Amino acid sequence: MKRYKTYLIFGPPGSGKGTQGTTLGSLPQFFHCACGDVFRSLDTQTELGQSFLYFSGRGELVPDELTIQLWKVRIADCVNSHHFNPKQAALVLDGIPRNVHQAEIMEEMIDVRKVFHLHCANREALIKRLQRRALKDNRLDDANEEVIRERLEVYENLSKPLLEYYGKKITHTIDATQSPVKVLGEIINIINQGE
Repeated sequence: MKRYKTYLIFGPPGSGKGTQGTTLGSLPQFFHCACGDVFRSLDTQTELGQSFLYFSGRGELVPDELTIQLWKVRIADCVNSHHFNPKQAALVLDGIPRNVHQAEIMEEMIDVRKVFHLHCANREALIKRLQRRALKDNRLDDANEEVIRERLEVYENLSKPLLEYYGKKITHTIDATQSPVKVLGEIINIINQGE
C-alpha cells in the first residue's frame, strides 16, 4: 500500500487545530480529516461502530487499534467516493495520531512531511478560548474549567511526546495566539518551502 503524503496539525485543545485543518482542507490539493469527523461519520450498525459505542458509551477512551481501524475505513470511504484523491491531494490530519502508539501503527499508512505544532504558552488563554468556544457551540460540558484542565493534562502526558517522536527536522512550532490568518500563512509558507 502506498503511504499518503501527510501534514499533521498538532497542539493542545483550543490551539486552533480544527480551524487550521478545515481551512487548509478547503484549498485545492489538500484533504482534511479530523479524528472527530471519523467518529461522527461512523455507521453504528456495523461491527466496528458497535465496538466504538461500547467504549464511548462507558466514557472510556477508544483503544488505539480500534481508532486507527475506524480512521482507515473513513479514509478508504473518502478515496472510494472520490472526495480524496491521494494522487493529487495531501492528507491534513488533526487529532490523530493522538499518541506515540497510534503514530507507530499509522507509520505504514502515512508519510508525514511536516508537523505543525500550534503552541500556546499561556494556558489560561487556552482555557478562556475553550470556554468561549464551548458557549458559542453549545458544548456546555466543555465550558467546565475542571474538564478543560483535565484535557490539557491528557494532552501534556499522552500527545506531546509525539513532537519528540516526529523530531525537530520536520516539526515547525507556530505561535497559536496569532490571528488564524497569520497562523495559516505560516503553515502555507512552510509547505511551499518544502515542495
